[in-house]
Amino acid sequence: MRPIPRSFYKRNTVDVAQDLLGKVLVRRINNKIVSGNIIETEAYKYKDDPASHTFGGKTKRNSAMFDEVGRAYVYFTYGMHYCVNAVAKDNKSEAGAVLIRSLFPKKGLDFMMKQRRTNIFSNLTNGPAKLTQALQISKDQYGEDLTRFSNLYILDAKKIKKSDIDARPRVGIKKATDKLWNFRILNLDF
Repeated sequence: MRPIPRSFYKRNTVDVAQDLLGKVLVRRINNKIVSGNIIETEAYKYKDDPASHTFGGKTKRNSAMFDEVGRAYVYFTYGMHYCVNAVAKDNKSEAGAVLIRSLFPKKGLDFMMKQRRTNIFSNLTNGPAKLTQALQISKDQYGEDLTRFSNLYILDAKKIKKSDIDARPRVGIKKATDKLWNFRILNLDF
């Protein structure tokens, strides 16, 4: 398997969010590999999306969303958690990113359990803050190139059929709740 090329991310953010399902998020820590298949994502766009961090314009925090596609946008939220996104947008958009909300853990389970202080498999990476904690993702990975073997990257893997994807309103937002931009795999087969 190879990292997904930059061209994959240079498309409509909503399409990228769906197409990231099934791919493998990989974190390299020293010589250890920790990874999981992406099973839930959310798309965040720009001026047409009041729920996006970029809706009010470019800031120091969200600047990655305006920059080169295929990079990591990592932000701190609620004063205690990190969330990781893949910058994705087409030529018509100035900004956009896909929040990686949940993983199906694959490699490095012992490491994940230690980081999360739990041995309950279903509770390791079933939320954006849980998966960053399990994979030890922080602001240090902000701007990381996800398209090459680095400390954080995404591998091409299983393609999920559209009929196996559930589209719902995004989680935990109060604006643009009509947009069905949360995507989940209906039948996990990993």
